[in-house]
Amino acid sequence: MFASLTEKLSSALRLLRGGGSLSEANMTDALKEVRAALLAADVHFKVVRDFIDRVQAQCTGQTVLQSVTPGQQIVKIIHDELVKLLGEGTTELAQKRPLKVLMVGLHGSGKTTSTAKLGRLLKKKGARPFVVACDVNRPAAIDQLEILAKQEELGFHGDRVSKDVPAIGAKGRELALQQDADVILFDTAGRLQIDQDLIAEVKQLHARVQPDEVLLVVDGALGQEAVNVAKAFHDALSLTGLILTKLDGDARGGAALSIKAVTGVPIKFIGTGEKTAGFEPFYPDRLASRILGMGDVVSLVEKAQENIDQQEAERMAEKMRKADFNLEDFLAQMQQVKKMGSMQSLMGMMPGMSGVQLPDDSERQMKRTEAIIQSMTIQERRKPVLLNGSRRMRIAAGAGVKVLEVNQLIKQFEQMQKLMKMMKGGNQKMMRQMEAMKGKGGMPGF
Repeated sequence: MFASLTEKLSSALRLLRGGGSLSEANMTDALKEVRAALLAADVHFKVVRDFIDRVQAQCTGQTVLQSVTPGQQIVKIIHDELVKLLGEGTTELAQKRPLKVLMVGLHGSGKTTSTAKLGRLLKKKGARPFVVACDVNRPAAIDQLEILAKQEELGFHGDRVSKDVPAIGAKGRELALQQDADVILFDTAGRLQIDQDLIAEVKQLHARVQPDEVLLVVDGALGQEAVNVAKAFHDALSLTGLILTKLDGDARGGAALSIKAVTGVPIKFIGTGEKTAGFEPFYPDRLASRILGMGDVVSLVEKAQENIDQQEAERMAEKMRKADFNLEDFLAQMQQVKKMGSMQSLMGMMPGMSGVQLPDDSERQMKRTEAIIQSMTIQERRKPVLLNGSRRMRIAAGAGVKVLEVNQLIKQFEQMQKLMKMMKGGNQKMMRQMEAMKGKGGMPGF
């Protein structure tokens, strides 16, 4: 989502980063570019004005001008101000148990999916979540939540007959407590726009179940309209937090940078994909680093620890070290990486790679590669040398691709194998040299 903003900010700050000295002129020019980049990202104009004023006040201070690397100091100031803009302090849910969470939002914001995603996340942290379907206006909402609840093994209650939303909520709360749930998530109805009927219904449910948290699910692609929606819900329900969805899209990201400053309500979670795994706690400092192209190594490591099997990773590393890596291993490696999220989202977490855009068909290409390898027999995956012309034609037909694509994959894999063998040979040669020097006393410390 922030690729365009990252590119523009990086361009504005590039000269300052490497500069040995600063003048009022080049600082002013750079901050004009920063202002333009934020406005282009659909950040609220008042938020941009206040942001630039705060940065400028600090940049003209003696601390920056006397700094050894003033350009780097300005980047740090902008980073810190972005963190303030996104929301400082804790973004965690209340620690009360049982915890009652009311999920509200407009139709199409991803509210029902976010309810299941939040349940999944809390379950992974040791909680016992229970979801209650309180959206009686959209019949598919009950079915959708029930399917997701079964998929993630969450407690569920829904009523396809009653239209009494407060009564459904109260019954769900009762059943949840009977099943020893310690987190109860209420999925409410949405509308295409805010109206009195929607607010009245949610208020009645709120009064009946007395939630500890009221989370507004907002579509991050709405831009400034997301801020208006948040203000309206906050005035009616006193929100305790926000969930921004669809942050993996190509929208400009202004909502994320404006909503906390305008409403005063913290962003607590973000949705980064359609799958239930595409959901994570919101860390302002990490997002600020991503926006400035610094990456987010902490989140990347956390995703790896959560999704990649340690023993399998060690086994793969050993096979690569020995240059004993086949197509079956390659497929397993791809499937492990896919669990961590889209390649574009992973690129955003790597330092210096935040603004890099992968080709539009990169995800599709990965699926094609997976289909090609899965169309091979286990023997063919383990011994690619067996892949003659007729076998390649069969594999192409099975994967629904052209033979040319199968040939390209095999050629790329063979090149990778050659590189591994070269690395293996180089490592062995280096080890022999080290052993020889060790025997002659030529290497200190050995």
